[in-house]
Amino acid sequence: MNSGGITGILAVGTTGESPTLAWEEHHRVVQIISQQTRGKCLCIAGAGSNNTKEALSATRHAAEAGADAVLLVDPYYNGPSSMEIRKEYVAPVAAAFPDLTIIPYVIPGRTGAQLLPEDLALLFKDHPNVNTVKEATGNLDNMRRTRKCCGLEFTILSGDDGLTYEMMTDPDIAAAGVISVISNIVPKAMSDLVRLLTNKEIEQAKTLADALEPLFGLVTVTTMEKSPYGEVVCRARNPLALKTLMQLLGMPSGPCRPPLGKMSRAGLEVVVNIAKTVQSNNPEILAPLAEFFNVDIDVRFNDERLLEGLCYPDY
Repeated sequence: MNSGGITGILAVGTTGESPTLAWEEHHRVVQIISQQTRGKCLCIAGAGSNNTKEALSATRHAAEAGADAVLLVDPYYNGPSSMEIRKEYVAPVAAAFPDLTIIPYVIPGRTGAQLLPEDLALLFKDHPNVNTVKEATGNLDNMRRTRKCCGLEFTILSGDDGLTYEMMTDPDIAAAGVISVISNIVPKAMSDLVRLLTNKEIEQAKTLADALEPLFGLVTVTTMEKSPYGEVVCRARNPLALKTLMQLLGMPSGPCRPPLGKMSRAGLEVVVNIAKTVQSNNPEILAPLAEFFNVDIDVRFNDERLLEGLCYPDY
């Protein structure tokens, strides 16, 4: 255990911009994180692809690097059915690496495909190492169906920070925790939330969840922008707003890789207001970050030169 309470690190997840890493870079990240987490916390390696051969190769590398588990996002763009995802993607990986935990990552809003609860249950039945899912459908009924099909021994992890409280308190879902985006900024607060929910300290958990709630809005920031041809909707999707805030707060995250770029000025203002709200109402949430990185958060919020560097000057 560490001072932030984190029990595992996901190497090369999608918040880690895995789609823009070359495989050589991808493997290097997994190697480093596996080494640095050893004896401290779990290492989960992103190994998903829309190509089963690539997923097998990435899983092999993760296993050899010493990762404890791999995360397999549903195959994106080519849109296989749930049956195909089970038979042609997850099952081959699970069979090839029976001693490694295989975690399907179900996020249809990003992939255009979905491994359904029924197929997840068949995987768990045939391959005991497929005993966990990262659930990011946003559909509570789908989560309840997963619990019903897969049984009490199966682990459901939230893939959506904002639904963690509800997923862990709903007895028909009974999630065990979260693979979190916001924990990149506030690891202690998110781990405290999971600990409180696990210990059934519901009132304290609800207070903390409410304090964290503004930060959950960083996953997607939507603004209306003025173009030369009229108003347009601009969606800054994860991890753009998160990494923008990390830079603003003085964390060494660096910018996103193209085609992700910068936020609009209006989008940046949303991010700053979110952070200011949390800092004003619950300064203890960002305090560990300020202490670790030795930054004055309030000063950085008002550094106009810094703000200008984090957004496009116009649409």
